[in-house]
Amino acid sequence: MTARAIMIQGTGSNVGKSLIASALCRIFRRAGHRVAPFKSQNMALNSYVTRDGGEMGRAQVVQAEAAGIEPSVDMNPILLKPTTDTGAQVIVMGRPVGDMTAREYFAARADMLGVVEKAYRGLAERYDVIVIEGAGSPAEINLKDNDIVNMKMAELADAPVLLVTDVDRGGAFAWVVGTLELLQKDERSRLAGFIFNKFRGDPALIKDGLEALESRTGIPVLGLIPYLKDIGIDEEDSVWLDQFDYNTNRSESGQNGDGIDVGVDIAVIRLPRTSNFTDFNILGKEAHVRLRYVDDTRTLGRPDLVILPGTKSTISDLLFIKQNGLAQAITELARNGTMVMGICGGYQMLGTIIEDKGSVESGHSSTEGLGLLDVSTTFSAEKQTYQARAVMAEGNPLPFHVDADSVLSGYEIHMGDSQCRSRPLLRITERGGKEVNIADGAVSEDGRVAGTYLHGIFDNDEFRRQLIKHLMKEKGTAYADDDARLSSQAFKEQAYDRLADVVQENLSMDSIYRAMGLERP
Repeated sequence: MTARAIMIQGTGSNVGKSLIASALCRIFRRAGHRVAPFKSQNMALNSYVTRDGGEMGRAQVVQAEAAGIEPSVDMNPILLKPTTDTGAQVIVMGRPVGDMTAREYFAARADMLGVVEKAYRGLAERYDVIVIEGAGSPAEINLKDNDIVNMKMAELADAPVLLVTDVDRGGAFAWVVGTLELLQKDERSRLAGFIFNKFRGDPALIKDGLEALESRTGIPVLGLIPYLKDIGIDEEDSVWLDQFDYNTNRSESGQNGDGIDVGVDIAVIRLPRTSNFTDFNILGKEAHVRLRYVDDTRTLGRPDLVILPGTKSTISDLLFIKQNGLAQAITELARNGTMVMGICGGYQMLGTIIEDKGSVESGHSSTEGLGLLDVSTTFSAEKQTYQARAVMAEGNPLPFHVDADSVLSGYEIHMGDSQCRSRPLLRITERGGKEVNIADGAVSEDGRVAGTYLHGIFDNDEFRRQLIKHLMKEKGTAYADDDARLSSQAFKEQAYDRLADVVQENLSMDSIYRAMGLERP
């Protein structure tokens, strides 16, 4: 191995490990290093498909983008996608190997560790710097014997560790000291410093506490990172949805902070096992859009567009919205003219029937859909994962127009095949780098209900722009000027740079370079 590594661990989940790792990837890249991210084991429903069809966690995709490199499954060799409270689909080097309980997975630990080590060594031979992310906390003493993602990984990579804590929650000092107390002596010796994340207020008010912590532990505080709200970077975990609020700058008058009318109300249905919720992030960045996540009829209201997202458990989540009344409410909205769209599992729900006779996903052999599209879906054991390119299908009755030569890019992740007896939404022209000609999705005869398997469709600027323009026209509201157009790719790049700027300003990079044994450029 030739790469030098730095590892980001945390006092718990959702303290900002992924964010700090992303920032470091961009900081090292701007300093001229060839840098790559790594997380040995990721548990998330938010995934991505690589060029060769491998599936990996979204966080390492974000970090790869920040590093300016193409994502590969080497960066996240093991992905766990929860299917129940006690089990998950296990994906190894981008391919599903089956569903396992926690006990079954832990029994396979030796094999998994071998996969992790091989993937890491491959990256370390190709890059100068590896930014490694841990998971949860290294102090989970009930799990440490089976650890392949925190201190065991730090040992394997011989990496110094930065311990991140969330100061916004309160109790951060006790969290840090308690974590140290539960670490073994050799594990504590790997700690190069602490990072206090999500700080609000006057830094002078926390200074004495930081100095006392350094005196007590002998470990320096290397960063006090301000609370970064809505920095614009894709989140790894749906835990983030609990804090979601794209509308903090929306006033009761219906204007945003810049005085622009918020003309379109988009409601995304929050399912129990929503996956790939980042499909919709860019919609919330549009000046004329109010984006909401809703999980009951009370908060649904009468939006201009309802979106059913992807899910890891299509049938059980479909039953959930039937039981709580959302299914009926969505159906009524659609029949009264509200536009409804479904992505992947959400597309399957919009159809007439979902069959799972092989119990691939559930114990229900057949489940009726919402009946808003003339589509039937059959689950199969083989998972389809592709990067894809598409164009709008000719003659589709959508109420807005996207130029026929506009190429839409995205990816597919699904275990069901859908048979469409109405007009398709898209024509897939490329899958996994190979030319194809495959119909995808469906559109109702009145054009107000549509579905597709193409994740990332809203990241295509022209499609998103024409959709919003249509919805605003329906409400009698003028669309933004051309100067206000949002570029999905440019927005991402700017977000990575904004994040790196703030973190670099508030982090002792000199200390980090010394801990890694690198000279700072």
